[in-house]
Amino acid sequence: MAWIIFAVLAALFAALTSILAKIGLEGISSNVATAIRTIVILIMSWGIVFFAGAHHQLSSISAKNWWFLIASGLATGASWLCYFKALQIGEVSKVVAIDKFSLVITIVLAALFLSETMSIKVITGCLLITAGTLLMVL
Repeated sequence: MAWIIFAVLAALFAALTSILAKIGLEGISSNVATAIRTIVILIMSWGIVFFAGAHHQLSSISAKNWWFLIASGLATGASWLCYFKALQIGEVSKVVAIDKFSLVITIVLAALFLSETMSIKVITGCLLITAGTLLMVL
């Protein structure tokens, strides 16, 4: 059940990210804002790694792990750059609704590339999320 607590906290922090970013973007480039945010995340992440003593795992990371983590990092960077630009020029409520549509895209990609099953319940949920997203942004 701990994963539920972390998932709820992630959603709360994601919500705060959007509001704080929109305010912080005022008068500066979205790319500069993303770079500042990235530095903060970099320092915080490595601080946690060293505080937890997990830095010893670095030598055991496989080439496959490196490639996929690098690709994931590039996708994250691209996502953040696009997200901050969208926040800068759009309404937070609409930007967030479209951004969270990534849930549906992720589920479809997980089914295609990770062979995760899509039950009727999941498909129905995806259709409802899609309809809700369209309703919120149109």
